[in-house]
Amino acid sequence: MTLDKIDIRILSELQKNGRITNVELAELVYLSPSPCLMRVKKLQAEGYITGYAAQIDVSKLGQSLMVFTEITLKNHRQIDFARFLAAMEKIDQVIECHLVSGGYDFLVKFVTAGISDYQLIMESLVERDIGIDKYFSFVILKSPIVKTHLPLASILPDD
Repeated sequence: MTLDKIDIRILSELQKNGRITNVELAELVYLSPSPCLMRVKKLQAEGYITGYAAQIDVSKLGQSLMVFTEITLKNHRQIDFARFLAAMEKIDQVIECHLVSGGYDFLVKFVTAGISDYQLIMESLVERDIGIDKYFSFVILKSPIVKTHLPLASILPDD
């Protein structure tokens, strides 16, 4: 499926408000409701839209800690990466895990109740011997810019 400008507008609007009605969405993208709904269903079927979720203000829930952790593995075989990722998937406090290039292997984002909880998780991971060679932690003090939408118009080629 090749996306056209209307598909891009639909995706952009749904990123801003996933709870928008089909009628409202159709108006914003200059379609009638029926073709708009057909396009949304096709975007879902093709995997462009993977789901809808509420955005939660973590600070309203009480004390929490966000940490970015750079992790380097001891070995770099496929099985080592798979073992590490399997362990990460089982940890609720891991909200992002990225395989990256550069001086380390993974960048992992944790959300925990506090520094002691984070420390317990990291100690447990090291003790489980899932291949961690070293890790560096970066506690997030403040997040002045957090965007939940992709800049679709600037990352997709023009038609």
